[in-house]
Amino acid sequence: MPVLFARLLAAAAMVFLAARARAEGWPSAPIHLVVPYAAGGATDVFARLLASKWQDQLGVPVLVDNKAGAGGNIGANYVAKAAPDGYTILFNINGHAIAPALYKSLPFDADGDFLRITQLVSTTSVLVVLPSLPVRTLPELIAYAKANPGKLDYGSTGVGNSLHLTMEILKAETGMDIQMVPFRGDAPLFTAMFANEVQLACVPMITAKAHVDSGALRAIGVSVAKRASSFPDVPTIAEQGVPGFDQPGWIGLFAPAGTPRAVVERLWRESQKALLAPDVVPVLNSLGLQAVGSSPEEFDKLYFADRAKFERAVKDAHIPKQD
Repeated sequence: MPVLFARLLAAAAMVFLAARARAEGWPSAPIHLVVPYAAGGATDVFARLLASKWQDQLGVPVLVDNKAGAGGNIGANYVAKAAPDGYTILFNINGHAIAPALYKSLPFDADGDFLRITQLVSTTSVLVVLPSLPVRTLPELIAYAKANPGKLDYGSTGVGNSLHLTMEILKAETGMDIQMVPFRGDAPLFTAMFANEVQLACVPMITAKAHVDSGALRAIGVSVAKRASSFPDVPTIAEQGVPGFDQPGWIGLFAPAGTPRAVVERLWRESQKALLAPDVVPVLNSLGLQAVGSSPEEFDKLYFADRAKFERAVKDAHIPKQD
C-alpha cells in the first residue's frame, strides 16, 4: 500500500471516529433552534413548544434564536455557516424550497449546505372570498372570473411565498384571469378584503377561521387533498373539478451539512416523540398544524419534489427574481 494512500486512509478513519465520538456524546451543550422569522407568530409559537419538549427530553437547554429577515434567508444562512455538530438547527417553512427559484442569488446552497432532518408538520390553507361576491363554490368562482376577466384581485402575504404560488398554480389549472396584490401580513390583507380592495385570497386556515365563523368571509375550497377538520363542510379544491390539486405547506428541521448521521436520527426521533406528547397535540390543532414527523429520507423526497414544483410555478407565473 503506497504511503500516501495509507496516510489518507488513516486520516479519514480519524475523522470518522472523531465524528462518531461527538455524536455519541451529544448533546452536552445548549442547542440553538434558529427560527428565521420574527417572534410571536404561529411558526415561532410552535418552535418554542418544540424547544421546550426537546429540553425536557434531552436534558440540555434548547434556545430559540429568532433571526428574521430576507424571507427567511438570514436565519438559513446563519445555520448554513454553523459548525455541523448538532447544536445549531434550522426550523423553517417550505419557503426554504422556494428560495432558490425566487432569488437572484443566495449566500448559501439551499440544497447542499443542509441535511433534511424531518418534516415536523403540514399546514393547510383555504380559499376565501367576500360574501358579496356572488359565488359559493370554486366552479362558480371560475365561471365568474372568466365572465369578468381582469376584474378580480386576490391578496397575498408576499411575492413568491407558498400561498402566492398556490394561487398561481390554481390560476394555471383553471384559466382564471385574476391579479395578485401583495400585503405585508395577514392583518393588512384582511383589512383590504373587508374594504373590497381585494375579493379573494388563499390564507392559512388558522388565520381564516375566525373570519369565516363570523360570516365576514366565505370559505369555498381547501388547498389539500383531504377535507380539514376545522372546515368539514368545505370541499377540497380537488373535489371541485381540479383533480390532483394538493398544495400543503410544511415546517421542517434542517442541520448544517456534515452533521453526524446519529445526531440527525436522534433529532428526528426526539421530534416524533414531542409531536405525540399529550400537551402538544391540542396546541398543534389550535394552530392549524398536522403532525407528520417523517424520516430524513422521506423529507428529502418531499423537499426536492417541492423544489421542482415551485421552480416551475415561479417560471410559469413570470415572477421576477427578487434581490
